Amino acid sequence: MSGNPSSPHSDGRRAKQVLEDARTAIARLVEVQSDDVIFTSGATESNALAILGYARALRARDSGRIHMLYLPSAHASVVEQMKMLAEEGVADIEALPIRDARVDTEALAKMLRPETVLVSMDAVCGETGVVWNTREVASALREPSRAKRGIALHADASQAPLTEKFSRAHFDADLLTFDASKVGSVRGIGALVAHRTIPLAPLYRGGGQERGVRPGSEAPELAREFAALLGAAAHGRDAFRASAMRMRAQLTARITGTIPDVYINEGRAQAPHILNLSLPGRDTDYLVALLDEAGFAVATRSACETDSEEGSRAVFALTGDRERARATLRISWAPRPRGGVRPSELRRFAGVLVRAVAFIDSTRLG
Repeated sequence: MSGNPSSPHSDGRRAKQVLEDARTAIARLVEVQSDDVIFTSGATESNALAILGYARALRARDSGRIHMLYLPSAHASVVEQMKMLAEEGVADIEALPIRDARVDTEALAKMLRPETVLVSMDAVCGETGVVWNTREVASALREPSRAKRGIALHADASQAPLTEKFSRAHFDADLLTFDASKVGSVRGIGALVAHRTIPLAPLYRGGGQERGVRPGSEAPELAREFAALLGAAAHGRDAFRASAMRMRAQLTARITGTIPDVYINEGRAQAPHILNLSLPGRDTDYLVALLDEAGFAVATRSACETDSEEGSRAVFALTGDRERARATLRISWAPRPRGGVRPSELRRFAGVLVRAVAFIDSTRLG
């Protein structure tokens, strides 16, 4: 589609219609108004707009220092925005307390200050698959004695749609992040869901697109594909979740019953298609290479943090165990045909993994 949706000519008007149809479709799935949906380039930009945009908008109204909290296991695009605000002297930041794979809301309540304005967290951890308790956090923020402070909750829901409901009411969040690449093969588009009453400052200046907070020509075709992927995820969610739970149970039983000294990093609530292992003492980067040679694409941690020598920040935040964090393996799969696997393929993977770990153990111990 060649038309610019901001142009008045017929090609532009057609492009605009495609863009707005996609916006409306996504809004219906998330159960919000159409103009709550702001298209971005992906989750990183959406998270930056939610955190930096909200903080800077508030600072423009009041120059006082603000206080913000974040989930320490969150994606780098959340954590690094928070650090940036601290470095700029805009905000005091603190990590949310975790207990038993949940945000400890009792401890959180004691951390809140009169100047607290935002809490940012994952809905689902992309590395471990832990489903975080966003609704409990929202309830803690809106408890009657604190409600007048107006603390906003931002949830990065980019990993949620394949296995979880993803309406705003389900998360009880004020701002929501989504990313097309987490639900399908489309890259380069995401969305931030935020009501017009939530103040946001643009990250940069240009045209007046996307409510004036995300300048630049929009991508109607990508928006249309994004909406279709989210629709397919919602339609197939229950079936995929049931299938993934069965496959996860089988894979976990094979791994824990055959590989010694292996730990499953998971929470009380779990996205079943993400399985995170710790294999202390093993070189999991080498293990990834062995599995890649066998035709299986897995990872040790988030692709945005593969150079970290500290290992998986998400696993360390969850377990408090540095050795487990340094020796992680993340396994995930998608619904068929979008990169999905058959049970037989997962069984073959389990066999390859068992042999690869045994080979590493033989070289390490022998």
